[in-house]
Amino acid sequence: MTNATYIPGVCNIGPAEIQRRRNGGIGAAVATGAVLAATVLTGAPKPLRLIAILPAAGAATGFIQAATHFCAGFGMRGVFNVGDTGGTDTVEQAEFRAEDQAKAKRIIAASLAIGAGVGGAALLLP
Repeated sequence: MTNATYIPGVCNIGPAEIQRRRNGGIGAAVATGAVLAATVLTGAPKPLRLIAILPAAGAATGFIQAATHFCAGFGMRGVFNVGDTGGTDTVEQAEFRAEDQAKAKRIIAASLAIGAGVGGAALLLP
């Protein structure tokens, strides 16, 4: 995607922002692995493994946003950036903002569900 265009409820970030989200997903996935390794290998109480929910949800958020070319935070705030990182433009039309907020809420819900799934799976580890 080299020539990004804002499309309400579909695409609100361009290549530079997409890469930032992907990098964030990778970092959070590494953090998830570190949390799981630390809690499993040290024999920490199983409920402590639920801490992995947070970085796992963060990883899911980053990867989902990169894959869908949509930033949930931008969508909730009513802004977009399909150019270089650092600046944003305002979504003026109320119906476009509503579409963006609905998409953002779906991304957030999916990310939380994935984080909870990872946390649940962590409890099953020996």
